[in-house]
Amino acid sequence: MLIETLGAARDLGRLNEIAGVLVRHGFGDTVRRLGLADALERAGQVLHRDHAADLARLEPPVQVRLALEELGPTFVKLGQILAGRADLFGPDWIAEFSRLHSQVPAVPLDALREQLREDLGDEPEAVFDRFEAEPLAAASIAQVHRARLKDGAEVVVKIRRPGIRTIVEADLRLLDRLAAMAETEIPALQPYRPRQLVRELARSLQREMDLAAECHNAERIAGNLAVLPHVLIPKVHWEHTRERVNVQQFIEGIPGSDLERVSAEGLDRPLLARRGAQAVLKMIVEDGFFHADPHPGNVFYLPGNRLAFIDFGMIGRLTSRRREELLALLLGLVEREPQAVADVLLDWTGDDHGANLSALEGEIEAFVDQYHGTPLADLHLGQMLADVTTILREHRLALPADLALLIKAFISLEGMGRGLDPGFHMASEALPLLRQVLRARYKPKAIGQRAWRTLRDAFGMVERLPHDVARAMRNLRRGRMQLHIDLAHLKRVGDQLDRAANRLSLALVIAALIIGSSIVMTVQAGPTLFGLPAFGFLGFCGAALGGVWLVRSIWRSTHHRDDDD
Repeated sequence: MLIETLGAARDLGRLNEIAGVLVRHGFGDTVRRLGLADALERAGQVLHRDHAADLARLEPPVQVRLALEELGPTFVKLGQILAGRADLFGPDWIAEFSRLHSQVPAVPLDALREQLREDLGDEPEAVFDRFEAEPLAAASIAQVHRARLKDGAEVVVKIRRPGIRTIVEADLRLLDRLAAMAETEIPALQPYRPRQLVRELARSLQREMDLAAECHNAERIAGNLAVLPHVLIPKVHWEHTRERVNVQQFIEGIPGSDLERVSAEGLDRPLLARRGAQAVLKMIVEDGFFHADPHPGNVFYLPGNRLAFIDFGMIGRLTSRRREELLALLLGLVEREPQAVADVLLDWTGDDHGANLSALEGEIEAFVDQYHGTPLADLHLGQMLADVTTILREHRLALPADLALLIKAFISLEGMGRGLDPGFHMASEALPLLRQVLRARYKPKAIGQRAWRTLRDAFGMVERLPHDVARAMRNLRRGRMQLHIDLAHLKRVGDQLDRAANRLSLALVIAALIIGSSIVMTVQAGPTLFGLPAFGFLGFCGAALGGVWLVRSIWRSTHHRDDDD
């Protein structure tokens, strides 16, 4: 039973709320297939279905978005992560997920005072020369207030919402268990890797709730971009920064979404587009540590054609191997090598089980031909990567989380660049960096280092081989060789056997009651009820009730099985 699986009665109320929202938004069948409806009804909870019919008339992407918004910050964040998974969802779904926002009513300052006193050591009015009670912005995880330090520096104070960690942790516990059940009970969801998405969500939320970690990210990126004087990263004031609050330099500039003001202020829009692209591409290609959400709300344009990045809660990381694979993909496209492109894509997805490799390679061949003879400087990288994710989605292959963030960053970056300058080509900005990485990859020193690592790994494997073989043979002689077989539906079979055994036991009890009551009916001594021996009468009533419950249970089980078929 689900309630036993959850093992936490404290989450029952939240579980009922989640199930109720899903039912109202037209996902009653999903709730039933996961066992939520029966489990909650047995626990005494009631699912309200008000307005479910009206909501069910909406398109599925809209239904899902509305449900996520109603369920709160954890689920809004899940939708925002899914907005970057074009390898899993089509354009209609991505468009709806992209509409999700985390703007919520602000928490009054009086409700934040106790937490601020603990983190700052005093009242905010005593710590700062000026502290504005009205927030600049309020989101589901934190809200931002403007302030001024004693030394006159203008800053923003980001404060985590009180109690948000408890809410998020409860939601993550439920989501993890529901995802595990969904992969088992609803095979159609397996290509979407629900548990992997939940783990990605948990990592993202944990990082976002640690406001000090966000500042560490900002300082690391500031160090990496120090060679670009036209890029500004806000300074962190560590003396006032903790896990639940951080204080950073206030950026006075033009928001990235206000392009008319950029023109009115006389800034060079094409130059800003190139400088922004150079900064993000350096983070991705050279550093492997990048701002994963460079949308207009996180960028400000400054006098002197400078720009500033803010909000480093969502960060992407790429290993040197990932960067080499990205380079191999781009080179495979330019040099018309579909096999190289297919190899990279399959390495990225990490799962070619069930994929039609010949069909995949055929589509990649057509995809490569589309760009054959096109100079790299004229490629639209955003559209190209969108085409790659479409191919993966059609073949039910999913990207790892780091590469999904990479593609999201590329697409966002190209969209911003074209907003500033319709003639912007991100590939032309990427070309110098790609050539630099390529040259560095084939320098004698780099080749020697890779050859030495490969040789060292090979010798290490050969050295360990006799020991591994001897250990395997020893375990085999002792009968300790183990074979692990993972059967996804074994638990479901066990549950069915358990229910069958319970019904059989109940049937035996009913039969015993009938036989015992029949014997008692022949005895004329003892108390009576309605003129009949009381114990015999009560035994027959118990047998009748048990029989009705048994018939109803068997009927419901058969009815549900027919619906599934």
